[in-house]
Amino acid sequence: QVHMVESGGGSVQAGGSLRLSCAVFGDTYGYYCMGWFRQAPGKEREGVAYIDSYGKTPYVDSVKGRFTISQDNAKSTLYLQMNSLKPEDTAMYYCALTWRPYCSPRPNEYNYWGQGTQVTVSS
Repeated sequence: QVHMVESGGGSVQAGGSLRLSCAVFGDTYGYYCMGWFRQAPGKEREGVAYIDSYGKTPYVDSVKGRFTISQDNAKSTLYLQMNSLKPEDTAMYYCALTWRPYCSPRPNEYNYWGQGTQVTVSS
């Protein structure tokens, strides 16, 4: 079993920065992918950034160059550094893990989820 807990959300003005953290409890051995998803009111949940067991870090086009996903050396904490934030980045952000050996953009392919942390960007 894996348990994930996000933190670090908040309210910022456009152009500001936030760093989200996701504490990962449990065994994450073998091949897996962890990702950050977000969901705005009335919209579908979308993948934002991912990191797999090989260290590959794909991003959705809308955040490339602004967001950076990383892990600590023990792989017990997942981070999302968000810079140059825009009002359209406003959403609930979730971390998730899938045991698949590749990073999928489909939320239903992820086995574990955190409870979410709210990010609000004002113009």
